[in-house]
Amino acid sequence: MTTYYYAVASEKFLLEEEPFEEVLKERHRYYQEQEQAVDFWLVKTPAFLDAPEMAEVKSCCPQPAVAVVSTNKTFITWLKLRLEYVATGEFDAPSATIPDALASAAAISA
Repeated sequence: MTTYYYAVASEKFLLEEEPFEEVLKERHRYYQEQEQAVDFWLVKTPAFLDAPEMAEVKSCCPQPAVAVVSTNKTFITWLKLRLEYVATGEFDAPSATIPDALASAAAISA
């Protein structure tokens, strides 16, 4: 089992109102310069929010939501400081309630 850290916000806020694409490009470039493997993923309509233990987080985040999921806690802390209006936390996966950390609920319901 792996611990994943996340920053989640409304899709409209993160993808339309914030210069988020620039933030991800900047971080990706930084990882390349450091010769570090990319350890973060953008997940639209994250399925992990449907887990019972995530009900409070989901209820506080306008839907549809978008999450940045990472195995790097420091990166998620950096995102929280940079973006401010995001919820952050962590979860372990795979588990009985979160079988795939990077699954999209949109893909499951399609």
